[in-house]
Amino acid sequence: MATTELVKGVRATRSTIALKLAMAISGVLFILFVLAHMYGNLKAFSGHDAYNEYAEHLRTLGTPMLPYAGALWILRVGLIVALVVHVTSAVLLWRRAAAARPVKYAVKKNVASSLSSRTMRWGGLTLLLFIVWHLLQFTILKIDITNGSTGNEDPYNLLVGAFADQSWWMTVIYLLAMLALGFHLHHGTFSSLQTLGYTNTASSRARARTFGWVVAIVIAGGFSLVPLFTLFGVISK
Repeated sequence: MATTELVKGVRATRSTIALKLAMAISGVLFILFVLAHMYGNLKAFSGHDAYNEYAEHLRTLGTPMLPYAGALWILRVGLIVALVVHVTSAVLLWRRAAAARPVKYAVKKNVASSLSSRTMRWGGLTLLLFIVWHLLQFTILKIDITNGSTGNEDPYNLLVGAFADQSWWMTVIYLLAMLALGFHLHHGTFSSLQTLGYTNTASSRARARTFGWVVAIVIAGGFSLVPLFTLFGVISK
């Protein structure tokens, strides 16, 4: 009986480690993607033609070996798989953590834990809902916020129209989502480095936390520039 329980315990531990690795690896892939996506968004500062040329380049990438938009669809499918892996791993790990302490008990506020770690779960849910809306707005339906129409095939005008002064509320929603993204990236970067074994010392943990803030500020801050400068009229149609 003791041997059986030991084997089950070892399997559960290995399974938990595998789930954490899956979260870490998929998280790193997302960091690389949002960094590249942020770079693409900043093309808006170069004007209508430069931004649309970049958008078209993504669709022609890999041609003629790949069909038109083939590379883009490969990227999309890969991101969907990574998202499923990331969310599934997070839910399973949360359920295991909850099952490990079935009796609720009072816990003093952990002043050592960061705000980003305490809001990780709700921040992740917020980002998931935002991603769904973001895809509907810019990829699936292509919603032009300025006139409520759909199917706008001009990427630059679609982007600028979403954050013009008459749709200031979209800018507010976007900035709140970027705040959630920043917190998620900060703790997620640290957790990924921890899972991958790069935080074995006090100094390496401090560097990992600093690196997490750098990643969060650069990416979330970079994404926030376009809606802010569009709202104030610096970027316009």
